[in-house]
Amino acid sequence: MDNTATTDPTGLLAGKVVLITGAGRGIGAAAARLFSREGASVVLASRTESELSAVVDGIRAAGGTADYAVTDIADAASVRAAVQRAVELHGRLDLAFNNAGMAIPHGPMTDVPEDRFDRITSVNFKGVWLAMTAEVQAIRATAGTGSIVNNSSVGGFAGNPGLGAYGATKRAVNSITETAAVEYGPEGIRVNAVAPGTTMTEMMRGWAAREPAIVESLNARTPLRRAADPDEIAEAAAWLLSDRASYITGVILPVDGGMRA
Repeated sequence: MDNTATTDPTGLLAGKVVLITGAGRGIGAAAARLFSREGASVVLASRTESELSAVVDGIRAAGGTADYAVTDIADAASVRAAVQRAVELHGRLDLAFNNAGMAIPHGPMTDVPEDRFDRITSVNFKGVWLAMTAEVQAIRATAGTGSIVNNSSVGGFAGNPGLGAYGATKRAVNSITETAAVEYGPEGIRVNAVAPGTTMTEMMRGWAAREPAIVESLNARTPLRRAADPDEIAEAAAWLLSDRASYITGVILPVDGGMRA
């Protein structure tokens, strides 16, 4: 996929201001590049400034509008500051893609240390709650209406042996997505989620380095018989955020090559 194309003034997200969390790499970085190509002004948030800076520089070099805020998604003040930066830069917030997340090593639930459980919960669930809270308030106060997409996982739909804590956080994301859709739909704020299947991010490559057969095993359970590229997940998020999905809210959209079929 061409990551050098300039911003499209007629694109899916033309004229929109979008905040993207977890945007330094993987799906978040792919989304930042895609959303910019689709006409949006993007504000990137994550913990690692060097990664954010590299993505922003690439988008600007391609003619896009991009900025960043170093953010700890599990810290309320840090999240509010990132949202406020988007508003300060552009006068409003229209859209948000809450992509930030983490995994812990594959293994039985009883082997997960409490500190790791607390960390993954604070990032994958509390972080989404903090972000949505700040984003809804900013959209209300500026654009008035808008759209939010959260990044969940197919691992949140059913029992997930070896990834119990991770799956539980993603199921919680599904629940809070649906609740927010019901609560804020009357105000014109749509809230949906994408649920990726096997996707070749840095996180997935790290898992594959520890368990060399894991990608092959997951692909065998996937009707398309392959893993996704991060751009493919970003494409689904872009559509859900866009006005072309204007009557869709409260949906958890599997982007999984048919894994749940």
